[in-house]
Amino acid sequence: MNPPTNISAQTQNRKADHIRICLEEDVQCDKITNGLERYRFTHCCLPELNHNDIDISTTFLGKNLDAPLLISSMTGGTEQAAIINQRLAQVAQHYKIAMGVGSQRVAVEKPQVADTFAVRKYAPDVLLLANLGAVQLNYKYGLDECLRVVDILEADALILHINPLQECIQPKGDTNFRGLLDKISTLCSKLPVPVIAKEVGNGISAAIAQKLLAAGVAAIDVAGAGGTSWAKVESERAENPLQRRLGRTFADWGLPTAECITTIRAIAKDVPLIASGGLRHGLDVAAAIALGADIAGLAMPFLQAAATSETAVTELTEVLIAEITTVLFCTGNTTLYQLKHSGSLQRIE
Repeated sequence: MNPPTNISAQTQNRKADHIRICLEEDVQCDKITNGLERYRFTHCCLPELNHNDIDISTTFLGKNLDAPLLISSMTGGTEQAAIINQRLAQVAQHYKIAMGVGSQRVAVEKPQVADTFAVRKYAPDVLLLANLGAVQLNYKYGLDECLRVVDILEADALILHINPLQECIQPKGDTNFRGLLDKISTLCSKLPVPVIAKEVGNGISAAIAQKLLAAGVAAIDVAGAGGTSWAKVESERAENPLQRRLGRTFADWGLPTAECITTIRAIAKDVPLIASGGLRHGLDVAAAIALGADIAGLAMPFLQAAATSETAVTELTEVLIAEITTVLFCTGNTTLYQLKHSGSLQRIE
């Protein structure tokens, strides 16, 4: 498949717009939160632990991670994006944390930008996640295109991001979602790597998670509301007053991240579960894991750091690790497994 040059240019320009808008404009949710403020850890003033013995390592999709962190899918396809992805990948490798890349549709449409995503050379040992919009399966994408993006990244898994609200507001958005679940099921049965279903900031409900898992999806990234609002991002790119109005009306649409975690875990006790959506520090990460997530993804904090320097990404990662470790120490838990089962996170009524 060789899309017209003008479509490739539109996709590449959109990628550049997204980086600029996220870094320069206020595109965070205004009223809805990630829901984690409704919970509080019970402080343990006598943990009876040696801080040096705390272990925050884990495994996800069979890959060892030194910390339960995912650098969430963000970007690729432009010169600036290439620099950002390289910095993120080098830090991911150093700290043995997971990393996703932004939608690789632009690399399918314009193969000469594929190298902006190809970070395996910087991160040979970490869990790397390729990424395509699920709706593209209704727009002539299939197994070949999915294999192509996995190969570009030498990825361990493929994220299919699901973004109906963003497509409704985005100029020239792809809004045909009819019959998509069956196509996801077919892809899951044929692709040689696991498929992860991910929202983009409006959350996945338990009912939809159940359908996705029945279709063969191997893991869920809830990507709940409370962080970056892609409705607001797209309203900044609006080509007419209608799009601008839609983006503002739906700026706070979605399911809070905490609600997604608890409701999905209630119906799928063993599914590999990623918490993302409005997480901003290690305390959020620890709370998400205590609620039932296996690892936690952050995007905006890593984007802001990576746009500055690799040193800034390193400093952020060290802070996140220190914050997670501090939660374990001050709740009297040595491992993430113990934290999950300790009952130390309480809902505030």
